[in-house]
Amino acid sequence: MSAEHTVRPELGPTVSHDLSERDIDVLLASVEQPGSAFRVVTTVLVLIILGAWVLFSRQILYGLGVTGLNQPVGWGFYIVNFVFFIGISHAGTLISAILRLSNAEWRRPITRMAEVITVVVLAIGAFHPVLDLGRPERMLNIFTAGRLQSPLLWDVSSISAYFMASTVYLYMPLIPDIALLRDRGARPRWLYSFMAWNWQNTPRQREVLERASNIMMILVIPIAVSVHTVISYIFAMTLQPGWHSTIFGPYFVVGAIFSGIAALMVVMIVLRKVFHLERFLKEIHFAHLSKLLLVMSLLWFYFTFSEFLTAFFGNEPAEIRVFFYKFTGPYAIPFWGMVVCNFLIPVVLLSFRRTRTIPGIMVASIAIVIGMWLERLNIVVPSLANPRLALPSGFYIPSLVEWGMFVGGLATFALGFVVFARFFPLISVWELREGQETAVSETAERVASYLPDRLENAPTGETT
Repeated sequence: MSAEHTVRPELGPTVSHDLSERDIDVLLASVEQPGSAFRVVTTVLVLIILGAWVLFSRQILYGLGVTGLNQPVGWGFYIVNFVFFIGISHAGTLISAILRLSNAEWRRPITRMAEVITVVVLAIGAFHPVLDLGRPERMLNIFTAGRLQSPLLWDVSSISAYFMASTVYLYMPLIPDIALLRDRGARPRWLYSFMAWNWQNTPRQREVLERASNIMMILVIPIAVSVHTVISYIFAMTLQPGWHSTIFGPYFVVGAIFSGIAALMVVMIVLRKVFHLERFLKEIHFAHLSKLLLVMSLLWFYFTFSEFLTAFFGNEPAEIRVFFYKFTGPYAIPFWGMVVCNFLIPVVLLSFRRTRTIPGIMVASIAIVIGMWLERLNIVVPSLANPRLALPSGFYIPSLVEWGMFVGGLATFALGFVVFARFFPLISVWELREGQETAVSETAERVASYLPDRLENAPTGETT
């Protein structure tokens, strides 16, 4: 990559970088030269997914009795994974929409991966409630006999709106890159010709695309926040011990953003190594994201501490039974594992420059992904295992079918990324070019606007 140094009297030295043809070849390599590794990985992932569905066929034949669900624990892995996967989808909202809105220029190489995460995990997570039904066709009752008073209907509506908005938000910035693939003769040519929408990179087209992206950017943020808020309402609007809490809305949103950033970091580090993107996904990107991750870890601990502190001091019999079920009872290991993974490990690794390296960030991110899954498990199961009725406490042990569908969901997530990388670039060429075209002029002007005016340019009456 060539570098050209210029000097501005107001700001000092600045650097302008050009995106060379070699850079573009690297970014498009997975599309134009997929290789045998793509077929091998795809085959393995498809076999895992098929194996999961073979296990699930037992549930279709024999019903929910093949799962670990029982009385009083009527929700298990399927609902845990539903909340977990939907939470990860907030990575796209935070990184792409919020950072675009705040004009954070360092976002450009990572926005597309965040948006792909959103679309893929939304599709996976939204399907899990269907798995939880003994008769999946009853899902249609939501549309034929849904009640506006039910948070379940709100949930379906918000997730559907979020999926459609996120898909459009992913597709629009893809159009210039699809046109680039079309012009380079990438195959299948008919696909790129159709999806490019006759993009010719004219000033008018760029203006329309920028305006449409800004509109979607504004729309997708409140929709995303509403999704996990509504999911929290499914729990909080019941009288079940451990769920009936006014703090659940922001608690779920913070947890969703927390797990979304961690999942994005894991994906970035893996793809950086696999596709040799070290020159595009630099250490500065991980440094910025790791600071966000550290802040979210502290926020998560604040909400968790507040939730359990109020439950303990309230000392309501049903609530306190759930409290000790988690702290010292059958779910003590998942609970304290959640605290270690979500708070101790990331705070220790991300607070010090010596450990805030890419390997350290990878360890912290994987720990958070595991910890946030454990948090979903700690929310769902212990409360159901300790009902308010005069019933003995229950215990939930997931079956092979549930484990199989969980692994199948993770494999589907990986397959979604592999297939996307086969047909589209994982880093936006268009956004990098746009950023580099404006790197000198707009960035210099923006920095200059933050600095004091020169004395001769100061407004009349303000000089002494």
